[in-house]
Amino acid sequence: MSVPTLKQAPIQEHTRILGLGAYRPDVIVTNEDVCQWIDSSDEWIRQRTGIVTRHRAKADVSVIDMAEGAAREAMEKAGIEASELGAVIVSTVTHPYATPSAAASLADRLGATPAPAFDISAACAGYCYGIAQGDALVRSGTAKYVLVVGAEKLSDVIDNRERTISFLLGDGAGAVVIGPSETPGIAPSVWGSDGSKWDAIGMTRSMLDVRDLGLAARQSDSTGDLALLEEAQELYPTLRQDGQTVFRWAVWEMAKVAQQALEAAGVEAEDLVAFIPHQANMRIIDEMVKKLKLPETVTVARDIADAGNTSAASIPLATHRLLQENPELSGGLALQIGFGAGLVFGAQVVVLP
Repeated sequence: MSVPTLKQAPIQEHTRILGLGAYRPDVIVTNEDVCQWIDSSDEWIRQRTGIVTRHRAKADVSVIDMAEGAAREAMEKAGIEASELGAVIVSTVTHPYATPSAAASLADRLGATPAPAFDISAACAGYCYGIAQGDALVRSGTAKYVLVVGAEKLSDVIDNRERTISFLLGDGAGAVVIGPSETPGIAPSVWGSDGSKWDAIGMTRSMLDVRDLGLAARQSDSTGDLALLEEAQELYPTLRQDGQTVFRWAVWEMAKVAQQALEAAGVEAEDLVAFIPHQANMRIIDEMVKKLKLPETVTVARDIADAGNTSAASIPLATHRLLQENPELSGGLALQIGFGAGLVFGAQVVVLP
């Protein structure tokens, strides 16, 4: 029996980032504000992390609200309508619902329905994961334009009294539109994971722990056990990290990944105009710059000083500020790399929009 030949989507050889958008919440939290909760100081935080302030969203501002703000700017700069989007991808670990996805709600708000929409849970590497997938979708002919958003409301998942990570984190969103290009604009991605360090960054406990304690409280008597209910509230999962393990891994292993990304792109450090790493810690950024032997002609994104660590949003937010302050970098090559909980990582060289 003969088998009919299946029709294939037209292949698009090259892609690039066509537009970039950002959303920064209005509330600015200083180191002095943070130190009301932990035994620390402005000087210590600056020396250890490089952070001076971080933005945090108000209670009535959601992950999707921030994603929408960033997405609309990215589409406007790309010169496309939401109806032209072939896919909507949101990288986030702070959307409060396991399902449905933040991306589906965002697509509806933007008017992108019936574009496929899905979330990526890859923490601080989520944006680079999204770029890899958006690039593949456009090149395969599956979509002409793809919206990739990194959006986080980390203030919802921190305990202000916890001092391994809470003082590092901020909120915000960044977005890009990926589309076809006559010349290469996104180099091959280098991405992966190391699950052996799964517990280096993560939540303090499972939601199942809270559920079981809450059930016990409700079933204890007809009125409920107030002490158990308070304990359940205290057990709400929050973020924490093993700072030394993460620091060593980021400095030693991620410099290697960044070098691999340069090799995959077929370029040298001297060819770059910018280096845009995940804004995890200023000391990590400085060490990576040294290990990569970046020349002084390469502008290094240091958005962390004002924005803190915004996980999946950090690279697009840092890129947005970099281009605002240095518009002459537009059209040049930038190396971007994300790394975080999982442990996961992703990197690629891109042409700046």
